[in-house]
Amino acid sequence: AAGSGTHALYLLAIVTGMVGLTYGSVPLYRLFCQATGFGGTVRRKTVEEKVAAAAGASEEAKRAAAERAVTITFNSDVSDALPWRFRPAQREVTVRPGESTLAFFTARNTSAEPITGVSTYNVSPMRAGVHFNKIQCFCFEEQRLQPREEVDMPVLFYLDPEFATDPKMRGINTLTLSYTFFRSDDPRA
Repeated sequence: AAGSGTHALYLLAIVTGMVGLTYGSVPLYRLFCQATGFGGTVRRKTVEEKVAAAAGASEEAKRAAAERAVTITFNSDVSDALPWRFRPAQREVTVRPGESTLAFFTARNTSAEPITGVSTYNVSPMRAGVHFNKIQCFCFEEQRLQPREEVDMPVLFYLDPEFATDPKMRGINTLTLSYTFFRSDDPRA
């Protein structure tokens, strides 16, 4: 009988651990993707890291970056459950690796009630995501819009100078930054 109690405690610990791992897997996966650029997810760097990386770039990388033009196109989608209009303020921008670039998206709540949304993003082609870095962005942060409210949402990003000299990026002259907004509050609340 004492063995049964011990077995029950072990089983309870295993079930509790598995539930905890399940609960923590989404944020851990998101951190992994942001840190590695896996799946087209953009790495997030601090401004200090950006300055240090730019200062340490080779002369060849700086020259190649200054000569390489890359078009960034913007895509926006909205979940069917979210009564918002969401679109890029510009369809595309041309950047040079090593330059910080500011772009805007516009979101409008088309409903008669306040609604909270959250966005996810990716970069394609996926292999270029490792060179695409966001400095400031609205993604993964809840955005609450009042009825009929319209807001501009900035995205400040940076394409690594190494993009210009990376053999895997040869022939890639267009990247797409794509955002999808989802409803994050309970519509019945």
